[in-house]
Amino acid sequence: MNELVTDLKSIELETITNLKLSKANNTIRAYKSDFKDFTNFCVKNGFKSLPTEPKIVSLYLTHLSSNSKMSTLKRRIASITVIHRLKGLYIDTKHPIIIENLMGIRRKMGSYQKSKKPILINELKEIIKSINEVNTYNGKLDEERTARDKAIILTGFAGGFRRSELVSINYEDLEFVTEGVKIFIKKSKTDQSGEGMIKALPYFENKNFCPVTWLKKWLEISRIKTGLIFNISDKSVALLVKKYASIAGLDSNVYSGHSLRSGFATVSAEFGADERSIMTMTGHKTTQMVRRYIQEANLFKNNALNKIKI
Repeated sequence: MNELVTDLKSIELETITNLKLSKANNTIRAYKSDFKDFTNFCVKNGFKSLPTEPKIVSLYLTHLSSNSKMSTLKRRIASITVIHRLKGLYIDTKHPIIIENLMGIRRKMGSYQKSKKPILINELKEIIKSINEVNTYNGKLDEERTARDKAIILTGFAGGFRRSELVSINYEDLEFVTEGVKIFIKKSKTDQSGEGMIKALPYFENKNFCPVTWLKKWLEISRIKTGLIFNISDKSVALLVKKYASIAGLDSNVYSGHSLRSGFATVSAEFGADERSIMTMTGHKTTQMVRRYIQEANLFKNNALNKIKI
C-alpha cells in the first residue's frame, strides 16, 4: 500500500510537470500574474479564489470590463482555468453565467478593439534612419549598437516575428544561404508542442534596409558564435520600437513591439501577398487576424471613392 501511495505521488508530480511544460514559461508567468489579480479581487470581496465558482468569475469579469479589452477578459478566464487545472481542480468557465455575461459585455463595449498601429514602409525607413542619428556621438557612429538595433527591428519586421520569438533566436537557429537566411523557430505561441517552423528572409535590394545584411553585420561585430544572438527581453523590443519611433518624429504611443509583426502582415497584403503566404511567415493558425491586416491594407487601395473624379 505504501508503495502504491508513493507511486501515486510520483505520478501526480510528473503530471503537474507535464502540464507546466505544455505551456511556455512566459505563458505560465502571465497566467500566474492574471490569477494573482483575480485572487486580490476575491480577497477584497470575501470570495474564495481556489477553487472558485462561475458566479465569482462572472462578477470579476464585470469588475474588469470598464477598463479592459475583450481579449484581456478572455485571457483572464484562460488563466483561471489553467491555474485550477494545475492544482487538480475544476472550474466550469463555459457556464451560462460567464458566457452570457461576456456576450453582454461585448455588446456594451463593441467588438472592435483598437490596437497599436502597424509600422509601414515609410515609418520603417524613418525609424531605421533615426538609429544612425541617436547612436552618433561627437561625429562617431556606435557601430555595434547601430548594427544590433537595425538587425532587431528589420528582422522583427521582415519575419513577422512575435517579440518572444525574436529574442529567443539562437546562433544555431540561423542558416545563411545564397538567397538570404533561414531562421528556425523552435517554439512559438501557436506551436506549444515545439514542432518548430522555418522563416526565410531574402536579401533586400536596398542594403540600408536589408535584414539579412544587418543581421550578418551584427554577428560579425559582436562575434557571437553560439547562444542568443540579441540577448534582450521581449519588453526591450517594444522599448526600442518606441524609442526610435519617437526620435523619428512619430507618435511613440501608437506603436509597440507588435507593430513590427502587424506591419509585415499589412505591408505584405498591400503589395499583393495572399493570406496563405502571410500566414506561412507569421505562423498564424487561423485567417481571422490575417484578414484584418489585409482589410487594413486595402482601406484606400480598394476604396469605392477612388472611382469618383472631382
